[in-house]
Amino acid sequence: MKKGIIFVIFILAVLGILFLISGKRFSRIPDNADHRSITSPEDCMKCHGTDAEHYVKSSHPPKFECFKCHKPEKKRQQSNR
Repeated sequence: MKKGIIFVIFILAVLGILFLISGKRFSRIPDNADHRSITSPEDCMKCHGTDAEHYVKSSHPPKFECFKCHKPEKKRQQSNR
């Protein structure tokens, strides 16, 4: 019985680790002059629409929900040394 419980705990731990490392990662919105003023998906589509220079692939999910997946790039903390 004790071996069975240990085995179940081991399997759950392995599944938990696999779940955590398998999460899809989305590209962040760069912290640069071109992206700082973006406040809506329409702003994104000016450069990433189908006829734009940096268009998104046709397989990309709905193009009107940009901020659902893409978050602003984390600002780097500068030390005062």
